[in-house]
Amino acid sequence: MSPKLYRVIYPVPDIETAVAFFRLVLRLTGERVSPGRHYFDLGGTILAVYDPAADGDEVAEWKHHPNQYIYIAVRDLEAALARAREAGAVVLGPGIEEMPWGERLVYARDPLGGPFCLVDDATLFTGN
Repeated sequence: MSPKLYRVIYPVPDIETAVAFFRLVLRLTGERVSPGRHYFDLGGTILAVYDPAADGDEVAEWKHHPNQYIYIAVRDLEAALARAREAGAVVLGPGIEEMPWGERLVYARDPLGGPFCLVDDATLFTGN
């Protein structure tokens, strides 16, 4: 079996706000696995929304780098973007863009400041 990316930690300062945001944007319920962790299965890779304080862990170790985006493929980019805006996301740049390699995407920050990118799944580029 080839190595497989199965989970990505997405640190947040408020688990309830973050879970409400991702539930609306992704149209998934997910699963609370601890007081500070909520898992969303994104096609076999778990997006682990993680509030270290709610789990009793050291907060200082868990921070996003300003350019540490997670990229989430969505079937309907315009609808997902509308839901993200409704849920309090701040869109960065001009909005939906087409990249030189063909992907249609939009960069944004969730209501707590976490960086993410929504990508039209019909345009995904994974290399040559």
